[in-house]
Amino acid sequence: MAEQVILPRQGQSVETCLILSWKKKEGDPVSEGEVLVEVETDKAAFEVESTAGGTLLKILHQEGEDVPVLSALAVVGKPGEDIASLADAAQPRPKAAAEYQIAARPEAQEAGAAQPAKSVKKIAMSPRARQTAAKRGLTPGQILAALPEGLGSGPRGRILERDVDQTAAAAAGHPATSGAADFPGPVQEVPVRGIRKLIAERMLSSLQGSAQYTLHSSACAEALLAYRKKLKSSPEELGLQAITINDLLNYAVTRMLLRFPTVNSHFVGDKSLLFERVHLAVAVDTPRGLMVPVIRNASLLSLKQMTAETDRLHKACLEGTVTPDELNGGTFTVSNMGTLGIEGFTPVLNPPQAAILGVGSVQLKPVQRQGEVVFERTISLSLTANHQILDGAPAAVFLRELCQALKGFELLLAG
Repeated sequence: MAEQVILPRQGQSVETCLILSWKKKEGDPVSEGEVLVEVETDKAAFEVESTAGGTLLKILHQEGEDVPVLSALAVVGKPGEDIASLADAAQPRPKAAAEYQIAARPEAQEAGAAQPAKSVKKIAMSPRARQTAAKRGLTPGQILAALPEGLGSGPRGRILERDVDQTAAAAAGHPATSGAADFPGPVQEVPVRGIRKLIAERMLSSLQGSAQYTLHSSACAEALLAYRKKLKSSPEELGLQAITINDLLNYAVTRMLLRFPTVNSHFVGDKSLLFERVHLAVAVDTPRGLMVPVIRNASLLSLKQMTAETDRLHKACLEGTVTPDELNGGTFTVSNMGTLGIEGFTPVLNPPQAAILGVGSVQLKPVQRQGEVVFERTISLSLTANHQILDGAPAAVFLRELCQALKGFELLLAG
């Protein structure tokens, strides 16, 4: 008997997935557990295995389509089976305008239909969309009015966070550019979708929806480099040789954040959430784009444990096996571009987090000691914070104390 292959849910925050590529075509034999299609959430790509064996009778969604989770992707069964009912059941129900109707304006009622006003159903919005809309001061009606066909991009016209971002960008007066301009030479048009689309939306939303400022400083890196040298020459059986400068810095950050709960916080609507533990988000550059996996309970982990978890998440991001839940829930972010030779940069907030730390490369810097100018190795640090929740003075104190902790790193370990 023919069966539908369903698109599984990948984390609580994922509502739709983009079909990247089918590994089988209609008429091909398929075994249960065999990879059928590769899909992409707004955070990561993963493979969907067939839940039945037989022949791939029907592909229900083509490459490039955005498909709601728990929808049927394909039908697998025996050649010649009647699958009309399964294929029809998998098609999205036509959107009824009444479901998404917005209450008429008073002037429209005065103009007057003779019929009494009908009850209007609540406009469907995802929780994240409602939260973002509240921060932007947008109503569901305003959002629908600005969207094509007056419907959200989610299942059955549901408004998603990207619809709110699109409406806010349009309201800010960002003009759409035309691809028909006469540019010299050939031009390649690359669709912005999947993770790249998410990055574009999130960065624009971050800058538009928060009062960001950045503080720049540098910390003496001599203690970090000396301790790293000790670890590299330690006995192999201890498993400490792979610990990097980045791991040492992340460890110091988590310990310092425990002393500064306002920095380790979220700003949501009209309230702040101060976290008892640090869930450290670390930026990872991948072929698919920027990913920011989260080290859960980082403030409870030893240096060795944190290094192991960082390596695991980094590998999962590069291989495309990281889960959406592993990319959510950070309380503070560290973005390290020092390995790329960048001396310093201004990181962009990852809302609703209150702050993010940008880390640059180690550089020689002249400093004065006992009346003499000497050179010491320093590491640049840039803290971007949301002024709506974190003022400049406490942010500066945090950055200063972090620099002091790095300067005396072994003392931090002893604490």
